[in-house]
Amino acid sequence: MTRIIIVDDEPQILRALRINLQARGYEIHIAADGAEALSVAASVRPDLVILDLGLPDIDGVDVIRKLRTWTPVPIVVLSGRTDSRDKVAALDAGADDYVTKPFGVDELLARIRAVTRRRAMPGPASARIGDFDIDVANHQVTAPDGTVVHLTPIEWQLVEVFVAEPGKLFSHRQLLHQVWGPTYQSETQYLRQYIAQLRRKFEENPARPRHLITESGMGYRFQP
Repeated sequence: MTRIIIVDDEPQILRALRINLQARGYEIHIAADGAEALSVAASVRPDLVILDLGLPDIDGVDVIRKLRTWTPVPIVVLSGRTDSRDKVAALDAGADDYVTKPFGVDELLARIRAVTRRRAMPGPASARIGDFDIDVANHQVTAPDGTVVHLTPIEWQLVEVFVAEPGKLFSHRQLLHQVWGPTYQSETQYLRQYIAQLRRKFEENPARPRHLITESGMGYRFQP
């Protein structure tokens, strides 16, 4: 059974989520503040954490950082903070996804399923971006008409990051760190340039992408 910790200082949200998630077969543990969340996480070793950022004792971003010192557990932020800086800070600290309050339970359940599925899957040897076949092992892209699409080394690195975790929300800083290295984490123009190049190669309409999606103020998400 999947163990989930719900961390929120609003009793009504804790109660509603506990009822909904337990009804779907999840084992639920709750925490009302950051210190309790860290203690419960160390005790039960959860499979997923649902975390509010506005906690009464420790800011949620600091809770994420503390968890990331010892566990890769998936973390879905569930917060009323809508400022892009808060969202990016949570993602950069190590959150896997971000859901804004008020939220729909169905959306949250879909995010939970997606995050746990990504963590359970090994890196793919092959993938698809729309109608394009991606041979990750041999670094080859085949278009629907059978022609081979050339990718630069940087484009390949971005594709490998995206197809390894479809649906994951990546901040600009995360992508820059993974592809260019820690000294390039503020060079967002590089990232925009290469995302635009990939869209021209993979998207039917690069101006309205269906696969390499911009999440406003946060980063990018890949949808196959």
